[in-house]
Amino acid sequence: MSYNDTISDMLTRVRNAMRNHSESVDCRNSNVCQGIAKVLQSEGYAEGFSVIDDGRQGILRVRLSYGPRGELLFSHLRRESKPGCRVYVKATEIPRPAAGLGVAVISTPRGVLSDRQARQEHVGGELLCTIQ
Repeated sequence: MSYNDTISDMLTRVRNAMRNHSESVDCRNSNVCQGIAKVLQSEGYAEGFSVIDDGRQGILRVRLSYGPRGELLFSHLRRESKPGCRVYVKATEIPRPAAGLGVAVISTPRGVLSDRQARQEHVGGELLCTIQ
């Protein structure tokens, strides 16, 4: 089966796995998906990730984390920029999801960064997704 949008596929798999309280989720491996997994790990939504070689593209296994009593850490994981309608933001216009409590994931020339990192490095780029 071919995937046209691996980012949307990854976000949907993570969203569904969180709602099912799964320990980990397997996604297709790509550089952008690895960047998103790094942001999820640095912001505390995932414990870590690993790349499993399957002889083709590879599998990205993301280990999810939950609250101290097993509660979900986010309620919304939304894809913002889509293949049919790309969304780009300047460094001064980076959104603050949930009044700064959420995270926006941005693909910049310096790699995939969270909104806080992009503001700190003063770079803009494509707004991939928001987590609230």
